[in-house]
Amino acid sequence: MTTAATLAPPARPAQRKRTFAPWWMSLLAGGAAFSGTGSATLNGDELATISAAARSLPGMWELARHIDGHFLPYYVFMHFWSMAGSAELWLRLPSAVAIGVAAWLLVDLGRRLHSVRAGVIAAAVFAILPSVSYYGAFARSYAFAAAAVVFSFWALHRALEHSVTRRWVVYGVAVALVCSTHLFAVLVLPAHLALVRRDVLVRMFAALAVGSVPALVLGLVGFGERHAISWIPQRGPEVWLKFPKMAAGATGLGVLLFAMAVAGVVLLWLRRSDREWTIALAGWLILPPILLLAVSQLVTPVYVDRYLFVTAPALALLAGLAVAALPRFHVVAAVVVLLAGCALSFQEHVDVREENGRFENIPWALRVVKAEPDDAIVYGQSQVRTGFDYYADSLMPVDVLKTGDDPDPDGFGYPERSDVAAALKGRERVWVVWRGTKKSGLEGDGVPRVGEVERAGYELSLAKHSGDLPGLTVALFVKK
Repeated sequence: MTTAATLAPPARPAQRKRTFAPWWMSLLAGGAAFSGTGSATLNGDELATISAAARSLPGMWELARHIDGHFLPYYVFMHFWSMAGSAELWLRLPSAVAIGVAAWLLVDLGRRLHSVRAGVIAAAVFAILPSVSYYGAFARSYAFAAAAVVFSFWALHRALEHSVTRRWVVYGVAVALVCSTHLFAVLVLPAHLALVRRDVLVRMFAALAVGSVPALVLGLVGFGERHAISWIPQRGPEVWLKFPKMAAGATGLGVLLFAMAVAGVVLLWLRRSDREWTIALAGWLILPPILLLAVSQLVTPVYVDRYLFVTAPALALLAGLAVAALPRFHVVAAVVVLLAGCALSFQEHVDVREENGRFENIPWALRVVKAEPDDAIVYGQSQVRTGFDYYADSLMPVDVLKTGDDPDPDGFGYPERSDVAAALKGRERVWVVWRGTKKSGLEGDGVPRVGEVERAGYELSLAKHSGDLPGLTVALFVKK
C-alpha cells in the first residue's frame, strides 16, 4: 500500500499533460502556419480555388466534369467558406486550422505509441517544418489531407485498442476524409494493412471499404481528366533523392529528420510489441512516394512533390519517437533538435513568407505595369487575369480580348476574342503578361499570344521576370 500511495500522486500531472499538451501544440503549429498567411501572395492554384468556389454548386459540378474533379469536396467547402469573405487571410485560415488539428492528433498518437513527450516533440518538429508553413498558408486542400491522414492513424489505434462499433465508424469516417481531401492521399492507406489482426479483420476491412468509396468515385472522375495534368513530366527513381527536402521543406532539415526517422523505426522495432506499428509508420513515410512513382510509370505521369505532403506528419512523428526513446536527456535532445532544425531551415522559412513565396508575384507584376490612357493588356494564359482582377486596385490597361466576365464553365480561363490584331487596332502600346520565363514567351511558340501581338505590328520595348520559377513575365510592346 505504501508503494501504491507513493506512486499514485505523479499520475495527476501526467493526466494534465494528456489533457492540455495537444491544445498547446495545436496552437503552436497552427500559429506557425498562419504566420505566413498574409505575406506571400496567392498563386495560380489558389486563384483556381477562388474561381471554383465563386461558382454555383451546379457550376462547380460542371467544372469537376472537365478539370480538378478530385478537388470537388474542397471546392464545395470553400464555396461556403468564401461567402464570408475573399481576403487572403480568410481563404488560407482553414489550412492553418487543419495544421493545428494535425498537431493535436500527433500529440495524442505519440502518447499512445510511446509517451506524451513523444507526441509533444513530434508536434513541435512538425510545427517548425517549412513545408508546414507553406501548405498551412495555402488555399488548397493539402493541409486538410495531412490532417485527415493523421486522423486515420489515430482513429485506427483507438479502434484496435478497443474494438467497438463506434470506434470503427470513426475510423471509416477518417478514411473517407483521407479519400475526399486529395486523391493521392489514399497512398498512405496500404500502410494500415500492417495492423490487421484476425480478430478485427471483418470490421477493419468493412470500415476501409466504406471509407474508400469517395476515392473510387473521385478516382474515376480524375482518370477521365488525365488531359488536365498533361503538363506533368515523367519522373524516374532519382526523385526519391529529393524526398526528404520535399517532406520537410528544406534539404538540411529533411536529411536530419529522415535519419532520425530511421532511428525511430529501429527503436520501435526493438520494442517487440510495437513491430506492427513500426511497419505501419515506416509505410506512412515511404509508401506514398514509391506508389506515386509507380502510378506515374504504369498509368500516367502524376509525380508532383506537393502530393506527398501527407508524409510530413510521419517524418515528425518518427523523429519525435526517436528522441523520446532516449534513456536520458530527452528534453535536452529535443531542444537541440528543434534549435538545429530552425537553424537549418531559417532561410526556407524566410522564403515562404516573402511576397513571392508562392512563385507567382502578381502584385509585383501590377507594379511593373505603368499604364497610360488607352493602353491594352493581353494575357499569355487566359486564367492569369484572375489574379490581376483579384489584386488590381487602380486603373488597369484595357482587357481587349475578354468577351465575358464569367470564367469558362469547363476550366479557369475566360472567353476571349481570337483576332488579336483586330482587338488591338488603334492601340499604341500593349502589355503582355504570361506565366513563365522571358525566354518561354519571346523565343519559339511557347506562349502563342506573344507571337500574335508581334504579328499585329508591335515590337518589344520592355520585359521583366519576377525572379523565381516559373514566375511571371511582364512585357511592354509598342507599335512599330
